[in-house]
Amino acid sequence: MNNVIEKLGLYGKKHSLFNEKDKYVVPLYQRAYSWTDKEIEQLIDDINDFTDDNYYLGSLIVYKKGNTYEVIDGQQRLTTLFILFKYLELNNFNSLSFECRDKSNYTLTHLCQSDVEDTMLENGIINGYKVISQKIERDVDKEKFKNKLSNIIIYRIEVPEHTDLNRYFEIMNTRGEQLEQHDILKAQLMGYLKDTKERDAFAMIWDACADMTGYVQMHFPRNIRDDIFGGYWEYLKSDNIFSLVSNVIDKKKSKGDIKVKDVLKPNFFVDPVGDFEDKDERIRFDSIIEFTYFLQHVLRVFINKTSIEHVKNENIVKELLDDKKLIDSFTNVIENGLINGSTIDKRKFAMDFINCLIKCRFLFDKYILKREYPLNDREGVWSIKSLKTSGQQSQKKPYYYNTIFHNKNERESTYAPRNTLNVMIQSCLRVSYTSPKIMHWITQLLIRLYDIKNENELVDFHKDGEKIAKEAIKKDFFNKCESGDNHTYQMGVNTPHIVLNYLDYLLWKNDKNKYKEFIFEFRNSVEHWYPQHPSDGTFPKWEEGVDRFGNLCIIQRSINSKFSNMAPEAKKSTYKEMIAKGSLKLRLMASATNSSKDWKDEGCAIHEGTMIDLLRDNVYEIT
Repeated sequence: MNNVIEKLGLYGKKHSLFNEKDKYVVPLYQRAYSWTDKEIEQLIDDINDFTDDNYYLGSLIVYKKGNTYEVIDGQQRLTTLFILFKYLELNNFNSLSFECRDKSNYTLTHLCQSDVEDTMLENGIINGYKVISQKIERDVDKEKFKNKLSNIIIYRIEVPEHTDLNRYFEIMNTRGEQLEQHDILKAQLMGYLKDTKERDAFAMIWDACADMTGYVQMHFPRNIRDDIFGGYWEYLKSDNIFSLVSNVIDKKKSKGDIKVKDVLKPNFFVDPVGDFEDKDERIRFDSIIEFTYFLQHVLRVFINKTSIEHVKNENIVKELLDDKKLIDSFTNVIENGLINGSTIDKRKFAMDFINCLIKCRFLFDKYILKREYPLNDREGVWSIKSLKTSGQQSQKKPYYYNTIFHNKNERESTYAPRNTLNVMIQSCLRVSYTSPKIMHWITQLLIRLYDIKNENELVDFHKDGEKIAKEAIKKDFFNKCESGDNHTYQMGVNTPHIVLNYLDYLLWKNDKNKYKEFIFEFRNSVEHWYPQHPSDGTFPKWEEGVDRFGNLCIIQRSINSKFSNMAPEAKKSTYKEMIAKGSLKLRLMASATNSSKDWKDEGCAIHEGTMIDLLRDNVYEIT
């Protein structure tokens, strides 16, 4: 398994995609080269725009025959790269050919020559060459571009021997998708396992976790859910799910109840509605992150729980959760990690990680925020819910209820509000950190959840979310604003969103009845209440205090252009409906505004003092 996945450089590496030895053949059943201007230019832009050490460009699926690779998937990108290298005079190897297509082969070998017979040229390839030359000349520094090529990575993946290539190509072509990094990572980790039984169990767990829609229980075959999650599908029956699933598959396979080769097919996992044939089951849940990012979170949880350290005392993973660095992140941990001073056993790593993955996914589904679309609600709502089943045997049906954060014997009136607290603080974090690359709060909460032995320990779980927000506000707001002798809170539009959103959380928490309809939305633009640039000249510009915290609010970016230059009292009267549904700080600013002059002279300072005191008292409270 390890030998069929190769990490290749594009150029300047010891093992590059195009070299003297390797030959690529596009088989007859593949269509001719057909990339358009848009696709070619996008590829060049992708290469030209990246700024990191390495950039993952995609994968190439091949069938190996000696030193020849029959191209099953990725031939359009491969051909474009070959033409690009010809134009840049980087490729002197005739590495690419088309089976039984003389015009295509003639064109590839005569691309840079002027004295060629036009009737022998393939128009698609010639057009590609023209697009590349014009794009490079127009938009690209050629020498810098060549240097960037040396940091481009592509994975060459061989299909197993005796594969039905026509059938495989049909599947790949129908699927219409590029193989993802997590697909490659899955194959690499499975390659560390010793036998088919282990690989089958790994693949089943991985594929169930990879589907981030709904709840993970629903992505396992119905007839083994009880074995994994208990009769009500509400807990993990073992700390070693990998071993449990291995044994369950083995037993059921021997009885003929389930065929592993069918289980491992991507379309095996049945949609919850079809699985239960329940026409009224319309609830849908969307994850707040994709699987590639979820793997990055789980890797960090795994590192934390196994105390993996870098052999050179460096950071074992980078701070950003970079989807383009997924394979590199795992490779660095496996190759350079130490556990208790010893190098990592790759087979044990794969088995332990898959156990960590299913546990984190189960905890993620039960305790971390989702977007729920009940009935015909297209916009959805934030929720934290648990799955349980009712009924017997094949008649079992799932239902969802608000996850309970409580001590035993508590009444619902006591513990029910805690679910709302957790939904509010997590949605506060979610809308503050919109990029999946910086959603570290998910890792922190999963680490907290991972060692929970008793649900009673989660009574104050919302405080873990609050702690994350407080630490960010200390570091990125108070420490910066109070670094000198004079404390001035004047970060303007650079004020971190978490500060304004957490302030709304505190205002809501202090008066839940008054603000019971308030929800966190993607208000992603920090705006001035008293404008930076007054629109009509009827009121003066505020030179020194316009950026102060008291004068700031957070709104949807779509409103910004209309909202920005109006006087405070004009905003108050014009945007009544938006303000009534908007940020709580914005509502307080509007209610305190009588005129631009009053707000500038006194109102803003009073409002700011109240808001800063509320933040400070909470962020620095003694616990």
